[in-house]
Amino acid sequence: MAKAIGVDIGGTGIKAGLVDLSHGTMASDRVRVPTPEGASPQDVLKAVQSVLKTLDIEDSSLPLGVAFPAIVKRGKTMSAANVSKEWLDFDAERFFRDGLNRNIVFVNDADAAGVAEARHGAARDVQGLTILTTLGTGIGSAFLYNGVLVPNSELGHLNFREFDSVEKWAATSARERENLTWAEWAERLQAFYTHVEFLFSPDLFVVGGGVSKNADDFLPLLELNTPIIPAIHRNNSGIIGAASLAAD
Repeated sequence: MAKAIGVDIGGTGIKAGLVDLSHGTMASDRVRVPTPEGASPQDVLKAVQSVLKTLDIEDSSLPLGVAFPAIVKRGKTMSAANVSKEWLDFDAERFFRDGLNRNIVFVNDADAAGVAEARHGAARDVQGLTILTTLGTGIGSAFLYNGVLVPNSELGHLNFREFDSVEKWAATSARERENLTWAEWAERLQAFYTHVEFLFSPDLFVVGGGVSKNADDFLPLLELNTPIIPAIHRNNSGIIGAASLAAD
């Protein structure tokens, strides 16, 4: 069985696990630690070292993929919405490669989740444009055209009404912060997805992130022309996609 390790760094948690690449499923328990306050590079590296140590996988030749909540171009992080500003224009792939003392593949977290769902999940064999969105601390997005990733779409940072980033108004963190009911939050998601639908005319929306386990509480409240379904791998999508891309 071909295996690889995936690490998914988020705004609130850092998760890792061993992935069975042939089935696109977890081959170990998921290990999680909170994202360090401020999320500086050194503190995040220590947290990643901690989750990998807890995983206790002795085979250092296994591919390792690391997913991160930022625009990633040629190994550099080009944005820093929910992490320290130290990540701006930062050579993150080299930093983790040196800090972990092994080769890695470094990718945007939503793009990793999109790859997992296109290869092994809700978007498998879907023709045309699939837009995956991860609803969490922010809103991540992945564009997949006939299963091929078009990276760094960042729909959570669309200007919307008085907000410079729609995620400040419509992410899961906004629902929790403002104590919104599912119906109240769904009204915000309706505005967001209607806008994205108008801009891109997708063939399928896939909704990931931890809140996707509660999909029945809010997805049926949305009225769109595009089918919208929860991610199959839910909050493991980033781990599975990062591991898959590392194995490539």
